[in-house]
Amino acid sequence: MISGHFPPGFIEVSGDLLTRPTARVLALLELLQGGGQRTVGELAERLGVDERTVRRYAEHLADLGIPIEAQRGRYGGYSLAPTFKLPPLMLTDDEAVAVALGLDAARRAGLLTTENAAVDSAMAKVRRVLPPVLAGRLQALMATSQFTGATREAAAPGASVMLDLADAASTRRSVTIDYTAWDGRTGSRVIDGYGLVFHGGRWYVTGYDHTRQALRTFRLDRISRVLPAEGRYEVPGDFDPVAQVLAGIASVGWAHEVSVVLHTSPEVARRRVSVAVGRLTEVAGGVRLETRAERLDGMAQLLAGLGWPFTIETPDALRDEVAALAERLRAAASATPTPAG
Repeated sequence: MISGHFPPGFIEVSGDLLTRPTARVLALLELLQGGGQRTVGELAERLGVDERTVRRYAEHLADLGIPIEAQRGRYGGYSLAPTFKLPPLMLTDDEAVAVALGLDAARRAGLLTTENAAVDSAMAKVRRVLPPVLAGRLQALMATSQFTGATREAAAPGASVMLDLADAASTRRSVTIDYTAWDGRTGSRVIDGYGLVFHGGRWYVTGYDHTRQALRTFRLDRISRVLPAEGRYEVPGDFDPVAQVLAGIASVGWAHEVSVVLHTSPEVARRRVSVAVGRLTEVAGGVRLETRAERLDGMAQLLAGLGWPFTIETPDALRDEVAALAERLRAAASATPTPAG
């Protein structure tokens, strides 16, 4: 199905996309909407018709007021006028479902900017331009769908902050940011943004901080303003924004420094232990995990859950927590079930 609001005289069509001439005319418009010039031969192949028919379809679009630009010659073709904006939306059933589920998934993952109200308004706009039958079916899908994963409580950044940082990162231009640190202190930093990363319900920008003269990572929801700064830069060839953000999160100050040798192979350890947990280093007899923890009982549970033998290097108090966990597990395993009733 192709559906939407079209210029006066434009026909709304449902059914197999390419089974009737009018549907093929709409399909031609959708191909041209992708931008650039398409050759007549390319369009004929995509639509399953001959080149003469493509030219006739283009004439139909021109008669309906669509500004089609034709390029004559051996490699001639068609394109839409650069200033033409097609009224939204032209969606197939599959595309409408993809948009609706994508918006809902973004809401649940905390992937949004500013607030969840943007999802509701976007969905309302999508429904308004869909045929009543498809809009009703889509509403039924959203009303009856349930998800096993809980919605994340996200820290949403401003859309303008995200777009300004993305534009600066793509053009390799330095920017000045107004930033509020975790302890409430505010200030300005000049940074070279190497990339944006979404992790754990939060957006981050990571790169070189000229103020600190070191690599730094900043939460976007703590950035109130982005301004252009003088200077351009190149991103180091081996720089990995995701690894940098995860390593930065893992290095945040905690109550305990932990070092444990996991008796498994480096390949297996890297599949099970993410960079966000800590740093892995290959050593004799296994892999050393260096990390930080606020609570040692939680670290004991993490190590037990991995299922590998391990040797605790530091701190000594972690040995006590592992022993206490083992006692609790033994007691649970030997407990006699209470008869029902």
